[in-house]
Formats: sequence, structure tokens, C-alpha cells
Amino acid sequence: MEGEIGWIGASSEIHEKAPEGLERGLTTPEQAREFVAATGVDVLAPAVGNMHGLLKSMVRGESQKRLDIARIRRIKEATKVFMTLHGASGTNQDDLAEAIRAGMNIVHINTELRLAWRRALESALARSPDVLAPYKILLEPLHAIETIVGSRLELFQGSVNRREGTELA
Repeated sequence: MEGEIGWIGASSEIHEKAPEGLERGLTTPEQAREFVAATGVDVLAPAVGNMHGLLKSMVRGESQKRLDIARIRRIKEATKVFMTLHGASGTNQDDLAEAIRAGMNIVHINTELRLAWRRALESALARSPDVLAPYKILLEPLHAIETIVGSRLELFQGSVNRREGTELA
């Protein structure tokens, strides 16, 4: 069972500005430890600088999410459970690698994939407005997703391979 604690927003959309309460909603190691003990979750999704969705400035490449790596490490030490990073789309590459080394086991990049799919679909439709066969139109979005997944897998696997040990602690 997976449980989310802290506040990371409510929707995987493109936002004008960060949802209210993100800074105040960061998870503390004490809250995480109490939450895990009270609920028995197997996977914890803490608020550590992440948020659901993307800001318009992130879509334009002007900003990136930044994670509190020390907080991730302290939460992992306090809970000793698997952890997942909800809302990782648009996060700084180095922060993602460090988050994995600090104890994140799962990383969600769904909004990033949705954005790539939509942009590629719009591009394919604009280039070939008379094409009606979905298998022809959908090749470009498929390749866009494959490209992102491939690059993220390289980053994630490289981070895991450099992580010391395989223990949860």
C-alpha cells in the first residue's frame, strides 16, 4: 500500500504558479515516521520539493523543481520503507539522481510524458493535416515518449548503480 504525506498539489496539469501551501506542506521525518507507523504503508510518497504537474515556466525551460535531498535522506532513515517521488516531472536532473541515491525507489514523471505526447501529436497533425490513419499520426508521439523514457531510464539506472548498497536503510 502506498501513502502520500505532505502537500504537493492536487492535479497533474500545467499551472501558472505553484499551488498554495507547497512550502508549508513539506514532510518532516517525524511526520513520516508517525504516518508509516499509523498506516502500515509499504511505500511512502513525501513532499520534498516536488509537486504534481508543471509550472508554465518549467514548460518553457525557464525553471525547474528543486528537491530537498537532505530531507529525503532523513525521511528514509526515519521510516526505512520504500519511497516514491510523486510529481517529479520538471525536476532538476542532478536532484533526481541525488534523490535516488538518498533513498527514493520510484520516480513519477507522468506529466512530462503527457506533455511530450501532446506536443508531438500536435506537431504530427500540423505537418499532415489530411492523414486520417491513427497508426501514422501516432508514431511521432510514440517516439517522443520513447525518447523521454529512454533518457530517464539511463538517469535512474545510473543513479541506482552508483548508490551504495541495496538496503532500505
